[in-house]
Amino acid sequence: MKVQRSTYSLRHRLLAISVVLGVFGVVLVARAAHLQLISPDFYQQQGDARFLREVPIATSRGTITDRNGEPLAISSPVESVWANPKELLQHGDRMPQLAKALGIPQDVLEQRISQRADKEFVYLRRHMNPDIADEVVDMGIPGVYSQREFRRFYPHGEVMAHVLGFTNIDDRGQEGLELAFDEWLTGKPGAQQIIRDRRGRTVENVDLIRAAEPGHDLTLSIDRRIQYLAYRELKTALVERGASSGSIVVLDVPTGEILAMVNQPSYNPNSRDGSGPETQRNRAVTDVVEPGSVMKTLTLAAALESGKFTPESLIATAPGYMPLPGGYTVKDFRNYGTLTMTGVLTKSSNVGATKIASELTNEHQYDMYHRFGLGQASGSGFPGESSGVLRAPNLWGPTEKATVSYGYGLSVTPLQLARAYAAIGNGGRLHEATFVKGSDSASVQVIDPVIAAQLMTMLETVTSTDGTASRAAVMGYRVAGKTGTVRKAGGGSYIAKRYAAVFVGLVPASNPKFAMAVVIHDPQGLEYGGGAVSAPIFHHVMDGALRLMDVPPDNIEQWFTAQAKKKAATVAAAPAPAPPVFAVPAAAGTVQ
Repeated sequence: MKVQRSTYSLRHRLLAISVVLGVFGVVLVARAAHLQLISPDFYQQQGDARFLREVPIATSRGTITDRNGEPLAISSPVESVWANPKELLQHGDRMPQLAKALGIPQDVLEQRISQRADKEFVYLRRHMNPDIADEVVDMGIPGVYSQREFRRFYPHGEVMAHVLGFTNIDDRGQEGLELAFDEWLTGKPGAQQIIRDRRGRTVENVDLIRAAEPGHDLTLSIDRRIQYLAYRELKTALVERGASSGSIVVLDVPTGEILAMVNQPSYNPNSRDGSGPETQRNRAVTDVVEPGSVMKTLTLAAALESGKFTPESLIATAPGYMPLPGGYTVKDFRNYGTLTMTGVLTKSSNVGATKIASELTNEHQYDMYHRFGLGQASGSGFPGESSGVLRAPNLWGPTEKATVSYGYGLSVTPLQLARAYAAIGNGGRLHEATFVKGSDSASVQVIDPVIAAQLMTMLETVTSTDGTASRAAVMGYRVAGKTGTVRKAGGGSYIAKRYAAVFVGLVPASNPKFAMAVVIHDPQGLEYGGGAVSAPIFHHVMDGALRLMDVPPDNIEQWFTAQAKKKAATVAAAPAPAPPVFAVPAAAGTVQ
């Protein structure tokens, strides 16, 4: 049998392969020619895609200033060092050098990187001095880079801490006005495209995608000078009295603007360590206290409004105590006998306040307190502000009605007290409290201006030599105010020998400019009342503030008398002039 040989030979097979390869070669050459001659940007785009990055442009937070333009919170540029773990782990031999440069233990750094081995970004150290961060990056460690950020700085430290609050490491408000106005103060970061080389260094800025927008500035109503005065006097008083804490609020009477607000203990907002909620909270707006006898002023406002009383109405307070149904007894410090209604304020008679309140309806008494802002927020917008506690009048029995009239059975903040008294000094017009200068806060008429004027005259007697707050007097100025000495409650009863000393005052009384509330908790020693502890603080702060703000004296006679006494004392203390010395000619023959 004859086998037929195949006509398909190796020669034909090679020829076919050559043709196919030739076709592919022509296609590749054509493609290369097209990319290099017709579309030369292709390779550039491919290269850029590997090294082109979109990076954020950091922006600064708005500056906070006081009413006179003094900076209270500013943002400083810093650098944060970060790494690409995937890239850095390939050069583990550089870890000791990097850890030393960053001031981080090597084991901590290695753990941080290894835990994020599948990521492309991890912060190594944030908010560094830019010069030090540049030195770290210049070491040329693969995968290590830096970026610009901003850190908040508070030049006045703990003096402004409770008002301003602070920001976190991402520059977002966490407490105080930094939190309340966070959206206003926070800027909008920008973005740009850059080209980096294989070591992460920027070699070209390609395109600005979005410009950075800095945050808005904020001008506060706070006066830095008065704030410092209040802070100094409060801290001094707490040390001298051995008190646990305290608060001061100063308001501008005509506008309701907050000029100063300080608390003790305080903290340093520039440090993110070493402080906690106990020191960080703004006690002047978040903590409440039973106001004590400062409430008598509002009780008497309701009495005057009822038409049943005048400032000269007589109130029998003898024998200095008054039993109530249920076994409770209202007591005075001593038997004051028969007092005018003004005298009830001057001597701070609990029996007098109780008898006056007994002639009022629960609803009228409650309405007066509520009109003055008790039991509701002040309108300041401060984070965590307390509304206090003012129980509905239908829950008052005889005892509750009596105790509320002289400041027990309700709770208020120091800001609420200052605001209520500011309304009395403002002709009966109550403003919303505000931290923003020129905000033109809303106001409402809460009592007749005539009644407000009567209350001011009555309150002036409290700071006279016959009143409970003679230590609040300021030379050359008429001062109106009221003291309060409150037993502190705890565990369902009042605690022996624990008190809160309160004073709220207005000055100058003829045309009030400032309203100031002082609350001191747990003063130690024999003197613990509002007249002995808080009234002197008012004196010292207002004595300085009135002069700083160039408020003219309204007690001219007292001022001139004081100046004359001061001059006489200076003259009396001056040394007597030495008698003249005359030269006596020497007698003849004597030796000189």
